[in-house]
Amino acid sequence: METAHQPSRLNIANVLTVLRIAGVPLFGWLLLTQDGQSVEFRVWSWVAFLLLMATDKIDGDLARKHNLVTNFGKLADPIADKALTGMAFVGLAIIFTDTRFGWLFWTVTIIVLVREWGITLMRFVVKKYGVMPAGQNGKIKTTLQAVAIGGYLLPFEIWDNTISDILRWITHGFMAAAFFITVSTAVAYVRDARKLRRDSKAAART
Repeated sequence: METAHQPSRLNIANVLTVLRIAGVPLFGWLLLTQDGQSVEFRVWSWVAFLLLMATDKIDGDLARKHNLVTNFGKLADPIADKALTGMAFVGLAIIFTDTRFGWLFWTVTIIVLVREWGITLMRFVVKKYGVMPAGQNGKIKTTLQAVAIGGYLLPFEIWDNTISDILRWITHGFMAAAFFITVSTAVAYVRDARKLRRDSKAAART
């Protein structure tokens, strides 16, 4: 039987994924410099976040277009996303700690991080039964999180009061939607993992 050609792990799509992970410390430094109170560094952290998130779409498009999809990429890509968004959530929670709703941001951050890294750990646990690639809802979740985080990264005070209030509520709305789909997709991933494990064991018995 002819074996399908497997692309090398050392390809441009995977390189971009690794670069996204490597860029997380730089993003975190920009965000938290001067305790996150520097407008200039906050703007630069926003730019860094957008550039790093852009590599998520670019590496995915390249992998599919040039048949560069690998098991490493399937596992590393969501890890890169979670590392970047996780740094953003924690950094913003630190910045907003002393604000009126700082406790709420920390609550959301903790729940999101537990979900994100819990699902990542589950992927590794069920890896012996098969690879669980990110689903469409997972991509929507990442997009909503990215838009919400991008809104919070730019200090609202750089706008006049009216625009600032509008952008603040739009950002809150995106974060609420991101939180909802983050939690709901966790249930779907657990269900899929159990099915993958069950089907793999059933196939092994036949």
